[in-house]
Amino acid sequence: MNFSDVVFVYQMKDKKEKKWHGRFHHHGSDEFEIHYFIQGTGKFLNNKNIYRINPGSFFITSPECDHSIITDDNYKPLSYYAVLIKLSSEDGEIERLITQEMLIKQNYDIGTNYRFFFEELKEKGLSHNSNLQKSASHQLISFLYTLVEKRDFHFNESSSIHIEKSLKIMQDNVTYHLTLEDITSRLNLSDSYFIRLFKRKMKITPMKYFTKLKIEAATYMLTDTGLAVYSIAEKLNFYSEFHFSRVFKQYTGFAPTVYRKKYRNEAVFGS
Repeated sequence: MNFSDVVFVYQMKDKKEKKWHGRFHHHGSDEFEIHYFIQGTGKFLNNKNIYRINPGSFFITSPECDHSIITDDNYKPLSYYAVLIKLSSEDGEIERLITQEMLIKQNYDIGTNYRFFFEELKEKGLSHNSNLQKSASHQLISFLYTLVEKRDFHFNESSSIHIEKSLKIMQDNVTYHLTLEDITSRLNLSDSYFIRLFKRKMKITPMKYFTKLKIEAATYMLTDTGLAVYSIAEKLNFYSEFHFSRVFKQYTGFAPTVYRKKYRNEAVFGS
């Protein structure tokens, strides 16, 4: 198993962005896609089937199967994780699990307590370290087998629960100014303990993660909307357009305008 991509799509609400994600599309003959929704409501169109999206909805799409995401109007925008995996001839057992057991049901309600799990998949699965990639594969396989058995085992540790809650706080407040004290006061933890805990679990400090989350949100705004750079900076609560551009380049290696030109979705801007 290889991870082709793992992304967090933050608050899909711009009209053109909705149109882009709402288009029917499919992936390669050996690629399965997982969608895990943590905010908002809508419809998931998977081949000829229509499913309701609620926070906690989990879907698996088979190779070359047309699918689309439609948001509800006048409600919370959709936020979700998308995981694209590519199976090889050596992955016959996991392919059998997905095609013969999981795709029979296709939609699952797993609750919204799996942010930490999907963040780990993103970090490890897209790593250049082969051992971490294998670790992500084994984690996902274990998760899928457990899901088939309708069991939940990922967040029994109090430390994982604290991380999960902190991820929710940060993801829900990407467009706001959030301090370390804002987070720790809600968790009822000391700053020093939370920093140690978060860094041990996430391999990054909490506020660096929060900045990274803002930059990830900015990449979608740059590629999927027509918002001006200064508007994105303002929307994500950076001090200024200059500050935003400097931080953005630190994290991506590109200035925002260059990133937009290189990666923007032509289907969105061309319509």
